[in-house]
Amino acid sequence: MNPETLAQALLAVLAPIAAERRPGEPLGLSASDIVFERPRNRDHGDWASNVAMRLAKPLGTNPRELAQQIADGLATIDGVSSAEVAGPGFINIRLDAAAAGALAKTIVDAGESYGHNDSQQGVSVNVEFVSANPTGPLHIGHTRWAALGDSIVRLLLASGANAVREYYINDAGAQMDRFAISIVAAAKGEPTPEGGYPGEYIAALAGRVLEARPDLLGLPDDEQLTVARDLAYDYQLAEIKGSLERFNVPFDVWFSERTLHAKGEDGTSFIDQAVDRLREQGHVFDEDGAVWVRTTDFGDDKDRVIRRSNGEYTYFAADAAYYLNKGDRGFQNKIYLLGADHHGYVHRLKAIAGAAGDDPEKNIQVLIGQLVSIRGARLSKRAGNIIEMDDLQAWIGTDALRYALERSPADSPLDLDPELLQKRTNDNPVFYVQYAHARTHNVARNAADSGVDRSVFAPETLTHETEAALLGALQEFPRIVGFAAEICEPHRVARYLEELAGLYHRWYDNCRVIPQGDDPVESVHRTRLWLNDAAGQVLRNGLALLGVSAPERM
Repeated sequence: MNPETLAQALLAVLAPIAAERRPGEPLGLSASDIVFERPRNRDHGDWASNVAMRLAKPLGTNPRELAQQIADGLATIDGVSSAEVAGPGFINIRLDAAAAGALAKTIVDAGESYGHNDSQQGVSVNVEFVSANPTGPLHIGHTRWAALGDSIVRLLLASGANAVREYYINDAGAQMDRFAISIVAAAKGEPTPEGGYPGEYIAALAGRVLEARPDLLGLPDDEQLTVARDLAYDYQLAEIKGSLERFNVPFDVWFSERTLHAKGEDGTSFIDQAVDRLREQGHVFDEDGAVWVRTTDFGDDKDRVIRRSNGEYTYFAADAAYYLNKGDRGFQNKIYLLGADHHGYVHRLKAIAGAAGDDPEKNIQVLIGQLVSIRGARLSKRAGNIIEMDDLQAWIGTDALRYALERSPADSPLDLDPELLQKRTNDNPVFYVQYAHARTHNVARNAADSGVDRSVFAPETLTHETEAALLGALQEFPRIVGFAAEICEPHRVARYLEELAGLYHRWYDNCRVIPQGDDPVESVHRTRLWLNDAAGQVLRNGLALLGVSAPERM
C-alpha cells in the first residue's frame, strides 16, 4: 500500500464523517490534498497524518475526536494493521507486513521508472547554467553549476516536466575583442596586453590558429583580429563542450548571443524587437535621450537603461531579449543558475520577467551558487590562475566530484577534501552509496549460485524491523524526487541515498537472502531477494538522477 492508495482509503473513511457533520456540503478534498509523513520514531508506525487537525474546525469538532473517528475507520481497511491517535490529533498508521512488503515487487517491476512522478506534468522549463565566456577553460565554479544544473534537469524530467539544458554563449561584446587581441599577441610572441587573457592556453590556441592560418600575421591588423577571434572561439568552445561531455553533462541547446544582435531582413535585430515589445507592455520610457525600463515596478532597486543616449544597447538589453526569446520558444518557466558574484542579477531578471508580462514569483527562478574551494588546491598550469574542470575531474574522478558538488545546497560554500573523496571507505559519501548498490548485485549473484530466485513473492514474510525500515525508505523515493524537482535541490536526493544505503547495510547484516548451511530455500529467502533487488534499483535510479554511475562490483 503506497501513500496514494492510503490517501484514497483515508478519504473514503473521512467522507461519511464529514457528511454527517456538514450535511449537504461537499468535503472539497481530493486524495492529493492528504499528506502523509514518516514518523521520526518508527515505533509510532509507518505513516502519520495531521488531516484531523486541519479539518477539525471546519467540521465543528475537536482534533482528537475527529482523529479517533478516522483512526477507527482506517483500522478496518485491508492492509492497515493499526491506526492510533497521538498528541493533539496526529494519526499514526501501521501497515501489515504484506501491504508494506508489496512495494518490493512494485519497484522491481517498475525498474528505471520507479521514482518518476507527475508533479511537474505539463510544465515547460528552460534551465540555463554554466554559460561561461568562450574565452577560456571552465573552472571550479562552472563545475559546480554543471553538476547541479544537469541534475536539476534530470529531476524535472523525472517529474514529468518538459525541461531542457541550455548554455548561453557570451560570444558578443568587449570580452571577445580582448580575446582576439590576446591570441594575436601570443601568435606574435608578445606579452599579454593590458586587460587581455593570460595563461598557457592562450599560447596553445594561438598555435592552433597559426597552424590553420599560416598567413595570419601577414594580414591587415583588423583582419588578423577577426580571423584569430573566430578560429580561437571555435577551438575554445569545442574544448568547453568536450569538458562538459566528459563530466556527463549533455546540453540540449547552445544559444549564441550573436543571434540576438544579428539584423534580420527587415533591418532589425531581436534586441530591437524586444525593446519595442517591452514598450508595448507599458514599462519603457524615454529620458535624457536614453531608453529605460521601469524595473522598479517589479522590485528592482533602480530603473535600468536598455539603450544609451548614443544609441548603443546595454547588457540589460541582451538579457531582456534573451528572456523574451525563451518565452517565444515555448518555455513558460525559466531557471537561471548564476555565480556568487551575480547577486545583482536577481532583481534585474525578475524585473525583466514582470516587464514581459510574466509572474516574477512563478515564471522565473534565479539560483545563486556559493564559492567552492579545494583543500590542497592545484591551480591550472594552462590557465595560470584558476582550477580547471578538466584538472578536477582527472584528480578526483567524475563520480566523486559530481556527488560532492551535488550533496550540499547551492547557496552553501563548499570546501572539498580530495583525499577523502578518493578513499574507498564509508567516510566517503559517494563510495558509501555506490558500495551499497554494488552489494545488492553481489547478493543477487550469490543468491543465483545458491539456487535462490524470485519465483516466489510472499510479502507477508518481511517482518523484521530492518525490513520495515528499508521498505519505508524505498516508499519515500518518488516523493523525494518530486520535492527535489520542485525546489531545485538535488542534494535532497543525495542525502536520501545515504540514508537508504545505511538502512540497506543494516538489513544486510540482519536478514539472510541465502539459507545457512544445509537449510532449505524458503519463501522468505526468495522474497528477500525481491527486496534486495528493489533496494538496488532505487539506489541506481537515484544515482542516475545525480549523473553518477552505479557500479555492480567494487
